[in-house]
Amino acid sequence: MQWIDRSFVIGGTRLAARSGRVGERPAPYTLVFLHDSLGCITTWRTVPEVFGHALNCDVLLYDRQGYGRSDPFGPEPRDAGYLHLEADVLHAVLTAAGIEQAVLFGHSDGGTIALLAAARHPDRVAAVVTEGAHVFVEEVTLNGIRATERMFHTTDLRERLVRHHGERTDALFQAWADTWQAPFFRGWDITSELAGINCPVLVLQGVDDQFGTEAQVQAIAASTGANVRTYMVPGAGHSPHKDAPGITLDLVLQFVRSI
Repeated sequence: MQWIDRSFVIGGTRLAARSGRVGERPAPYTLVFLHDSLGCITTWRTVPEVFGHALNCDVLLYDRQGYGRSDPFGPEPRDAGYLHLEADVLHAVLTAAGIEQAVLFGHSDGGTIALLAAARHPDRVAAVVTEGAHVFVEEVTLNGIRATERMFHTTDLRERLVRHHGERTDALFQAWADTWQAPFFRGWDITSELAGINCPVLVLQGVDDQFGTEAQVQAIAASTGANVRTYMVPGAGHSPHKDAPGITLDLVLQFVRSI
């Protein structure tokens, strides 16, 4: 796969991106990876290349604002609509990249963004794969965030994140932890908005996900209609593509090829 580092300016903000080309006669869609709340292009490691080759499709990754090599956050604090905003930014990125049809692969926050983008911009989204996506707030999610905060201050977690985000690390971590634990976010729930999704959806979640229960999967399936497949991945936590890479790849290949 041939990789090209690039960037897009969306609303005055520069977003770092990376495109992968598989060569001649690729599939008629681009596989777009959407990172989690503490991730970026580099935290995906080799997953995009493996999936792109297996599906014979082009690939796009990008760092959201405040992450990786993109511009830092602006002065305004996050509000309850920050994931809706990112869904609209994604649509603008697809336009800037010249992508007419995308298959979205979203992890955690990225999965939620993928669902919102499919509901808000159905013309551009051919299919969605989510891992550990959230559509409402659960106590287990808040407990997971609190545990991660303790790790951030008592283990080498911060150092490991700095390798990917540099000086943005503290700001992005607090933006995630503070927003999800804020009183204004406690009632956040996007299930009613998912009815606008008209493309196939594959919902994956680790059986041992420390940030969400199977209720998230059930809510997505109930809200998005008949074109939904769900799978609880054994032996996996919040990141099935890392914890159970073989079965995750097989599930995605079967799903995408079937549509």
